[in-house]
Amino acid sequence: MSDERHFNPDAPGSPMGQDHGPLPVQDDTPRDEDIPSSMPVLPVRDIVVFNYMILPLFVGREKSIQAVEAALNSTRYLLVLTQKDEKVDEPDTGDLYDVGTVCMVMRMLKMPDGRLKVLVQGVSRARVSEFGEAEGHTTAEVELIQETEITEPTLEQEAMMRAAREQSEQILSLRGISASDIMSILQSVNDPGRLSDLIASNLRIQVASAQQILECIEPTKRLKLVNEQLVKEVEVASMQAKIQNMAREGMDKAQKDFFLREQMKAIRKELGEAGEESDEMEELAQALKKAGLPKEVKKEADKQLKRLTSMHPDSSEATVARTYLDWIVELPWKKLSRDRLDIKEAKKILDQDHYDLEKVKNRILEYLSVRKLNPKMKGPILCFVGPPGVGKTSLGRSIARALGRKFHRISLGGMRDEAEIRGHRRTYIGSMPGRIVQGIKQAGTRNPVFMLDEIDKVGADFRGDPSSALLEVLDPEQNHSFSDHYLNVPFDLSKVMFICTANMLDTIPPALLDRMETIRLPGYTEQEKIKIARRYLIPRQTEENGLKMEDVLMSDKVLSRIIREYTREAGLRNLEREIGSVCRKLARRKAEGEEGPFRVTVQSLRKLLGVSHHLDDEKEKELPPGVALGLAWTPYGGEVLHIEASTMTGKGKLTLTGKLGDVMKESAQAALSYARGRADDLDIDPEFGEKTDIHIHVPAGATPKDGPSAGITLVASLVSALTNKPLNADLAMTGEITLRGRVLPVGGIKEKILAAVAHGLTEALIPEQNAKDLHDIPAELRRKIHVTPIRHIDEIWEHVWNK
Repeated sequence: MSDERHFNPDAPGSPMGQDHGPLPVQDDTPRDEDIPSSMPVLPVRDIVVFNYMILPLFVGREKSIQAVEAALNSTRYLLVLTQKDEKVDEPDTGDLYDVGTVCMVMRMLKMPDGRLKVLVQGVSRARVSEFGEAEGHTTAEVELIQETEITEPTLEQEAMMRAAREQSEQILSLRGISASDIMSILQSVNDPGRLSDLIASNLRIQVASAQQILECIEPTKRLKLVNEQLVKEVEVASMQAKIQNMAREGMDKAQKDFFLREQMKAIRKELGEAGEESDEMEELAQALKKAGLPKEVKKEADKQLKRLTSMHPDSSEATVARTYLDWIVELPWKKLSRDRLDIKEAKKILDQDHYDLEKVKNRILEYLSVRKLNPKMKGPILCFVGPPGVGKTSLGRSIARALGRKFHRISLGGMRDEAEIRGHRRTYIGSMPGRIVQGIKQAGTRNPVFMLDEIDKVGADFRGDPSSALLEVLDPEQNHSFSDHYLNVPFDLSKVMFICTANMLDTIPPALLDRMETIRLPGYTEQEKIKIARRYLIPRQTEENGLKMEDVLMSDKVLSRIIREYTREAGLRNLEREIGSVCRKLARRKAEGEEGPFRVTVQSLRKLLGVSHHLDDEKEKELPPGVALGLAWTPYGGEVLHIEASTMTGKGKLTLTGKLGDVMKESAQAALSYARGRADDLDIDPEFGEKTDIHIHVPAGATPKDGPSAGITLVASLVSALTNKPLNADLAMTGEITLRGRVLPVGGIKEKILAAVAHGLTEALIPEQNAKDLHDIPAELRRKIHVTPIRHIDEIWEHVWNK
C-alpha cells in the first residue's frame, strides 16, 4: 500500500518554499469539550502535524483506511501520530511517538486505485494514555494537552517573535519567494506558541526535530527551538543561493560567449569568409570534448583550437593546426581492449595456431595469469630471436588473438631516420607522427599487441639513430609518457604489449637489448616439421589451391623426403613452397578433368618437384686427410661446414681463403700454434713450421664466414693434414679453443645439432659447458645422433679418426 504522506495539488507553495504545505487557519477551531477521549489512530511517515493547520493526506494502508472510515462514521476526529522510522510499512504501537495531534477530517475522496485522499485540520496536541484495537484499526485513549494562550507577550517573547519573523523573511528572500502576503499572516499572529507552530509546520526540518517542537508545551521554549531551526535554515538557504549565483554566472558567461561567436559569424559572413569552416570548428571542439583527453593534452589542444579559429582557413598554418587536431581527436587516449583472461581458452588458441613453442606459450600464459591477478601491471617487452620461417611474426598475431587485443606490425628493417620512430616536428606541411603513434591510431586502442619486426636490421646515418629512439619506447619506466615530436604531448604506451623479432642479437645495441626479454625460437626438427605440415601447411595449401583435404594423399615418408632433399632449412617457408608446388600440379590435373584423390608417392616427387635440391651423396662416406666437418650457426639456422687443410713444401707460410672473418682467422692462428706446441704428442714432424706451407680453405668462398665456433674443427683439419690421417666422415664438431687447448662454449647448439642430423651425421662433439643446452633438443633428435661433450682439445682424438 502507499505511504500516508501530505499532499496539496492546489497549493502554490508553502511560506518557507515547500512544494505543497499546510494552510493556516485562524478562528474556527472546535472546542475541547467537543473532542472525544477515544478515537482512531492514523500513523503518518514523514510529517508532523501542528495545531491550526489544514493539510491533505494520501491514505493507502488498510488499517489507516479503516481508521479514517471509523472517524467519518463517528465524530470525524482521529489522532495523527508520526512514525519513529518511516521505513516500517506496518507500524505497531511501539513504532509511533506518543504525542501527536488530534485532527478533524474535513473532506474525503476515494481514488481509483483504492486509496483515500483526506483533508484534515489540526485541532489540539494530545498524549496517548493507552492504545487499543477496534475493527481493523488502532485506537487510542488520549489526554488533550492544554496550551496557554498569550495575548500580551513579554519583552523576551516579543524579541524572539521579531527574530523569527525577520529570519523567515530572509529565507523567503534568499529563495526568491514573494514575502508580502506571507509576512502579513506572520505579523497578524501575536501568540508565541501559535507563531511557533505556524513557522515550524512550514520549515524543511527533519521529522525528529519537528516532533521535538510538537512535544514542547511551554511557548517560550518552543519559540526558542523554532529560532534555532530558522538560524540553520538561513545558513542553508544562503549557501544554496550562493551556489545558484555561481551557476548563473557560469551560464551568463556561456551565453556571452555564444553571443560573441554569433557576432563573429556575422562579421565573417559580411567579409565573405563564412561557410562550412565555422561548423567544422564546432564539430572539432565537440570531438575534442568527447576524446577523453588528459589534462595536459587538453590544454594544448584548446590552445591550438583557439589559434586555428583566428587563422584564415586557406593559410598553411591553418592546415598544419587542423591536421594536428585531427590526430589528437583520433588517437585512443582512453580506449582499452578488454583482455581475454581465460587462461585455458588462451592456451587453446595458442595451440591451435602453433605447434610446440612451449617456452613462448608458457610466457604468454604467465603474463595473462599475472594480468588477471594484477590488472594494473605494465605490458611486457619480448624479443623473439630465431632463423627465418620459424613463426615469429605469426606468433605475434596468435598472441593478440589469444589476448583478445588488436594487432599491429611495423617493419624496422632498413630504417635509418629517427623521425620514423619519434615523428617529425610541426614545422612544415606534411609533417606527421612517427610509426609508433601511427600504429596506435590504426589499432584504435591503447593496449594493442605491437610487433616491431626485424629490430636487428635497424640502421643509422646523418638523420639520427632509430635504435636510440626505441630506447624510450621499449623502456617500461619511460614509455608511460612517450613524447612524439609531432604531438609534443605525452602518450601512455605502458599498456602496449611490444613484441620484437630478430634473426640475431649481435647487431642490436646492448642498451636496447637490455630492455627486452629475449626468447629464442630455434629451428624445427624433421619430426616437428612433419607434424606442422600435417596440421597447418597442407590444409592451408590445399585450400589456397582450390583442393579439398581428401584430394591430396601424402604420407609421412613423402614429407620426410621433401624436407631432406628439397628444403633443408631451420624454418618452414621453403617446405610450404614445395607443398604448394605439389598442390598446384594436382590442382591442374583436377581442373583438366581427372578425378581424385591424388596420391603423392616418393617415386612421383621427382616428376612433381624436379630433381632434388640437396642430394644425399653430398655427404661423403670417407673424408680425405685434411678435411673436417664443423658446425656453424647462421641467422637462417645451423650449417655443416667443410674445412679443408692442405700441406706443401715451403717455408712455414699459412694461407687462409674462403672469405673468413677476423675471428675465424685468429682461430686458425691459434690452431696452428697448438699443433706446433704439441707436435711430438700428435706424431707431427717438429720441423714442419720451417719447411711446410699450409693452406686452409672453407668452401662456399663467396659467403662471409666468421665466429669462434670452428676452433676445434680447424685443429682437427690441420692435424689430419699434417699426419696424413683421415677423419671420421660421420662426425662434426664445434667449439672455441684457447692456446692451452681448452674448449670454450659457443651458441646455437640446437640449430647446429639439427643441421648435423639433417646432413645424415651420427656423432657430434660440443664443449662440455654446452651440455646443458642438450635439454632443449627433442628426445627423438637426440636418439639420431651421439653427442659427446669435451673439456680439452686432447679429448677429441679418440673420437675424430676414421675407424
